[in-house]
Amino acid sequence: MTPGVILLAATPIGDAADAPPRLRRALEEADVVAAEDTRRLRALAGRLGVRVGGRLLSFHEHNEHERAPELVRAARDGARVLVVSDAGMPSVSDPGYRLVRAATEQGVRVSVAPGPSAVLTALAISGLATDRFCFEGFVPRRPGDRARALGALAAEPRTMVFFESPHRLAGTLTDMARAFGADRPAAVCRELTKTYEEVRRGRLAELAAWAQDGVRGEITVVVAGAEPAVEKVEDHVDAVLALADGGARLKDAAAEVAGRTGLSKRELYQAALQRKG
Repeated sequence: MTPGVILLAATPIGDAADAPPRLRRALEEADVVAAEDTRRLRALAGRLGVRVGGRLLSFHEHNEHERAPELVRAARDGARVLVVSDAGMPSVSDPGYRLVRAATEQGVRVSVAPGPSAVLTALAISGLATDRFCFEGFVPRRPGDRARALGALAAEPRTMVFFESPHRLAGTLTDMARAFGADRPAAVCRELTKTYEEVRRGRLAELAAWAQDGVRGEITVVVAGAEPAVEKVEDHVDAVLALADGGARLKDAAAEVAGRTGLSKRELYQAALQRKG
């Protein structure tokens, strides 16, 4: 690590063997190590066979606001500051966002040591489309808030990735089936990269029923995006006739609606003629 930098480093999401060499070096070279859970970080360092060389500080969601200025000052004064979460990449549903923002506002260099990611691992193994996706984190805990949040995503065309706790999984899958449709394809990824890794694929209603018996471990849920709505000629005949009633030639009205919808001008024209007849 170079002096005067804040380094966000990804940690293994399960198997310690996934730790990149750069993380090992950073743990040994850092002047300050800010960890979401200091005990878990010490345990990881032990499994990796490295010694944490710098001062070890706790850095979690409850103290990020107070701790961030201290870490920024340390880096500004030339310290090598390493930031790690319990698993995966800091700032992705973990502490780090406020720190990065504060550092960039004060001109302190921020860098990243990439590595394991539960989001990308689950997406890759889900069997669902990977060309376009979005990460939605944890859904709201309160049923009403959760229903509204999922309802707003019902028409989302991209594959969606969520985190969820084991004891809320069944309820969340049930609400997803209600909001997205019982037949929407999805995958529940449990304990990724760990000994008891499991990926359960199926329709949302099927997965919700499976989860009722209880599920353990770290959970990532991947849900297929909504299928694009199919435009139908009969749904746009009224628009053609309205333009014609306003003085447009029927063929011109059909052409205008066809341009807006991508439907066939000829089919719109024929349908409008039949309706008028």
